[in-house]
Amino acid sequence: VLDIGDSLTVPDEFTEEEKKTGQWWKQLLAGGVAGAVSRTGTAPLDRLKVMMQVHGSKSNKMNIASGFKQMLKEGGVRSLWRGNGVNVVKIAPETAIKFWAYEQYKKILTKDDGKLGTVERFVSGSLAGATAQTSIYPMEVLKTRLAVGKTGQYSGMFDCAKKILKREGVKAFYKGYIPNILGIIPYAGIDLAVYELLKSTWLEHYASSSANPGVFVLLGCGTVSSTCGQLASYPLALIRTRMQAQASVEGAPQLNMVGLFQRIIATEGIRGLYRGIAPNFMKVLPAVSISYVVYEKMKQNLGIA
Repeated sequence: VLDIGDSLTVPDEFTEEEKKTGQWWKQLLAGGVAGAVSRTGTAPLDRLKVMMQVHGSKSNKMNIASGFKQMLKEGGVRSLWRGNGVNVVKIAPETAIKFWAYEQYKKILTKDDGKLGTVERFVSGSLAGATAQTSIYPMEVLKTRLAVGKTGQYSGMFDCAKKILKREGVKAFYKGYIPNILGIIPYAGIDLAVYELLKSTWLEHYASSSANPGVFVLLGCGTVSSTCGQLASYPLALIRTRMQAQASVEGAPQLNMVGLFQRIIATEGIRGLYRGIAPNFMKVLPAVSISYVVYEKMKQNLGIA
């Protein structure tokens, strides 16, 4: 249920009983609503991250304070939520496709004894993540374009899609797709490995009577593991965002993934690959807290507490 605004790579797993009683869709619904609320709550930080990724450079020293000032001056308070609509809309199709794909890949990879190991789970989760990302990727591009767009440039999601299609063609909706897919592997691998390591370490040292570490320990493990996963995949995420936004930045050369990587290293050094990571980390804790609280409230309302 941890929704930190970026894709959750390993989908939810449900028991056979939950699938039979129909509780799984209630849990997915609760998770979807929690994600929508947490993304909306942390949207200004998310937009700031995108702005810093796209416009930040050695000459344009955009930091958190100056970035917020710039956004407020350009479009007022409402502009802080620009691009959030698409970010919320894509939760439902992405979650549904990921859940369905995960179940299919698990069936293919399950061993003869019916058991699913950590490696199989990781492969299933990564493939499900890649499948879901491929199908909703044009929405990722729309979110980025809206976030870096100026006031009045687009009247909404559909207007933005129409303008991109007219000016740049269908290919534009898949700009940055390769670094996006490549980023799933380190993100998912490190996220899962760190989570399992932290959980088992805690159980070894502190669990005397129960094998269940409790919700706050699990939340802590999840927050740390997803943060580590983000650290590893962040340069790829930055290159993806730059590629998505290239055509809308005047005077920017249209580079491919390798060209863009080389250019950032040459002009800004390694630090250039981590632009915008501060607001990205600032939003992790509030996003996790909001999504957890809303998830629990939704579960109560849906009768699955």
